[in-house]
Amino acid sequence: MDFKEKKVIYLQIAEMLCDDILLKKYPEGERIPSVREYAATVEVNANTVVRAYEWLQAQEIIFIKRGLGYFVEEGAREAIATMRRREFLNESLPEVFRAMRTLGITMEEVAERFKSYEVGQEKE
Repeated sequence: MDFKEKKVIYLQIAEMLCDDILLKKYPEGERIPSVREYAATVEVNANTVVRAYEWLQAQEIIFIKRGLGYFVEEGAREAIATMRRREFLNESLPEVFRAMRTLGITMEEVAERFKSYEVGQEKE
C-alpha cells in the first residue's frame, strides 16, 4: 500500500476505512475486519491499525463488541460526512482562497469551472 508522506499512516488508514464506510463496503451495524486482517490487507504493523481503530472509536465511527470485534456505528456515514465537511471548510478551503488571491483567480472563474465540472459529472 502506498501512503502519503504528509500525513501519519494511522490517519490515512482511518480515512480509507471511512471511505469504505461511505461507499457502504462496511454498512452501519456490520463488522469490519479485525486489526490483524486489516493490517495484512494494507501491509502495516498491527499497532498502526490499532491506533487507527482507536481514533475511529474516539470519533464514534466504530465500536467494539467484546469478543466479537469492531463494528460500524449507526450514524457513522453522517458523522464522517460532517467531519469531512468541517475539515474541508476549516483547512482546505482557506488554502484554496490563499492560492486564488496569490494567483489572481476570481470567484467567477471558479464558478464557471464548477459549472463545467458539474456538467461533466452528469455525463458519467
